Amino acid sequence: MTNNLMIHSITSYRNIHEMGALRRLGISPDKKCVDMNRQELKKTLESAENHCHLRGTRFTRKRKVVLSALLQSNNALTAYELIDICKTEFGGSLPPMSMYRILDFLESEGLIHRLKTANRYVACVHINCDHKHAPPQFLICGRCYRVEEKDVARTTLGSLTKNVESAGFSLISNQIELECLCDSCAHG
Repeated sequence: MTNNLMIHSITSYRNIHEMGALRRLGISPDKKCVDMNRQELKKTLESAENHCHLRGTRFTRKRKVVLSALLQSNNALTAYELIDICKTEFGGSLPPMSMYRILDFLESEGLIHRLKTANRYVACVHINCDHKHAPPQFLICGRCYRVEEKDVARTTLGSLTKNVESAGFSLISNQIELECLCDSCAHG
């Protein structure tokens, strides 16, 4: 399936399910479409496909659908929410083990992030970037699971690493996840 058909297919999915099921999954037809229009989605999927090609890996249709869903979502999604999206997309059920393999692949390629504290997934905001990225910091709304990815300054990370080492620990991951309330949930 070409990227144009992939984008149309995901968009059709969103149009069919506007009655609330999609909002339950965190995919809003109004807000995220402004952030990620069709052209940007196509460009991002092409970047992801080129990235995989350069690394000698395959960017299959199912992987594209999962990444597309994450790119278009306002919120972090669970594997089972992504299975629901794929069920509509492929007309059949995708076993959880297959979804986790897809998510592991996308994470190993640096295309998505797993939020360990929430056990949810988000697309990386740096898929189209060519520069080296700073360590990620995720601001996660504890109510609606809206996520913002921010870069952590290297000096801040250095200070945190010193704290870890002075306490007799070794840093395993420099990903920082902060539980927050977004403005909508705080004032809603």
